[in-house]
Amino acid sequence: MRRLLLIAAVFVVILSSCDTMPEVPENTVFRYNEPSGISTLDPAFAREQSNIWACHQLFNGLVQMDSELNVQPCIARSWVVEDSGTHYIFQLREDVLFHPHELLRDEQREVDAYDVIYSLKRLTDRATASPGAWVLGSVDTIYATSRFELHIELDHSFAPFLGMLSMKYCSVVPQEVVEGMGSEFGRAPIGTGPFKYQLWAADEKLVFRKNEEYFEFDGDERLPHLEAVAIDFITDRQAAFMEFLKGESDLLFGLDASYKDELLTRDGELRGEYSSKFTLQHIPYLNTEYLAINQQLEDTHPLSIRDVRLALNLSIDREKMMRYLRNGIGKPADGGMVPRGLPSYNPEATGGYSHRLDSANFLLARAGYPEGNGMPAFTLSTTSNYLDICEYLQASWNTLGIPVEVEVLPASTLREGKAQGTLPFFRASWIADYPDAENYLSLFTSGNHTPNGPNYTFFSNSEFDMLYDQAQRESNDSARLSLYREMDAIIVNEAPVIPLFYDEVVRFVPREISGLEPNALNLLELKRVKKTAE
Repeated sequence: MRRLLLIAAVFVVILSSCDTMPEVPENTVFRYNEPSGISTLDPAFAREQSNIWACHQLFNGLVQMDSELNVQPCIARSWVVEDSGTHYIFQLREDVLFHPHELLRDEQREVDAYDVIYSLKRLTDRATASPGAWVLGSVDTIYATSRFELHIELDHSFAPFLGMLSMKYCSVVPQEVVEGMGSEFGRAPIGTGPFKYQLWAADEKLVFRKNEEYFEFDGDERLPHLEAVAIDFITDRQAAFMEFLKGESDLLFGLDASYKDELLTRDGELRGEYSSKFTLQHIPYLNTEYLAINQQLEDTHPLSIRDVRLALNLSIDREKMMRYLRNGIGKPADGGMVPRGLPSYNPEATGGYSHRLDSANFLLARAGYPEGNGMPAFTLSTTSNYLDICEYLQASWNTLGIPVEVEVLPASTLREGKAQGTLPFFRASWIADYPDAENYLSLFTSGNHTPNGPNYTFFSNSEFDMLYDQAQRESNDSARLSLYREMDAIIVNEAPVIPLFYDEVVRFVPREISGLEPNALNLLELKRVKKTAE
């Protein structure tokens, strides 16, 4: 009863408002479910996808990505790069307004360069303790020469920097509201985005309303097209799936075991009874799913031997795995760590792993374990979500005589073990924060060994480190891609990881929805969405 009353109350808020429209038609409200919950709406803490999706509706940064992951203007209308890629000069728009709030110093509060300076310095302030402070690690100084001209100087050239500024961490926030609200800013924030905060009923519903003063247009029509966004928090994925089928939700995302076979064939096509109701969106996702191998294992551990690691890679039938366990969604990892969707992805240049049992057996014998004889058992750690894939791998390796056991851990325990370097062999994934291969290759630099960085394998290679440093400073795109491929080839050759598959963005969308464009960063872009009457 409490839930029904709350939902009714929420939609009263959506459907009536004394300061805007008296009524909001149902076909202008976009509804989706967020099973993971949302911990905060403060963009400085937009680390998880659920937080990023919500913050993306409320905030803007200097630049933004289009659906092809090209950097486009946003609050900055133009920019130039000088001094060999170390000096960025941004000209800002003069028509960007913060959402109305009583703490703002002006009723129509324009965004200017000093707001950007405050927001970026807040991100790196230790008192903020933002997990995104690293984004500005290459920044030397930020200053303004006028209200609408901003300068950012780097201590060294770093080609991905402009794209990194599109991350939600770098959103612009109003100083007077942030400081006036304190820790409550993350519960009822003020931004510049296409939607503005309306209501948050914890664990039940989050509602955004249209920003009538938003600065972007679709032709002559001011964005967004929708009047409201309503987010549910149903944790049971099967229950959420049933709500979607009943038309109570406008988006189903991801591939879950509870419904994948109901919706999809083995080849990843929508089953006939659903193809007239929904569209299936799937495009390359900058997410590599893999197994990580600790490179600081004792010499007696079989995974310390390169030939064993290579044999594990070559003994996997990734095509079969994708067909039967993923319904054809995603692509077998036929290259290194850099996934499809990035220019440096090139299996011919980097090498890769195909299903070659003869080669795997040869490598096992050369390592001193013919047909697995004499090899001590070792453990692969995973979470329950990936148990089916890990058991498939276990069966493949056991057939070769490789004694692998699978250990299921709570997600928090697995994260802690990765961070502390206590797990010898574990399942992992890496989702790009920005569309550049550096994002993946930084996982293997010596300076990023955990806990100081995300090198959870403790891989260390002087040639790799040299190429990485060279690539960071290389301003020529073609030369940088060549360096990236050399680095990825080293990873394939040394095998500190077992790449499994390159993921895909998967969305099921009612046919009444248009303008919902997927992208390889899996951002939820709602400002151009339209919803026709059913």
